[in-house]
Amino acid sequence: MPLARRHVVVHGRVQGVFFRDSTQTEAESRGVAGWVRNREDGAVEAVFEGDPAAVEALVEFCRSGPSRAQVDRVDADEQEPEGLDRFEVR
Repeated sequence: MPLARRHVVVHGRVQGVFFRDSTQTEAESRGVAGWVRNREDGAVEAVFEGDPAAVEALVEFCRSGPSRAQVDRVDADEQEPEGLDRFEVR
């Protein structure tokens, strides 16, 4: 099965609104590996790796985020999969 990998940076009011925890829950429910972390510039950065449809669903989730988030912009780039096997909050 071909894997997809996307590197995502989410800009807006995305810290302190359970964005990382919500992203981890969404990823694990879809069987997507990778990680998510807060950046010093106020953005949230993530990598999603897994089934292409599931990875795209995670990117779409990031466009709205959890209910308290206010997403202004999502930058998403394709990358070569590395074979990650779990999802973690960094």
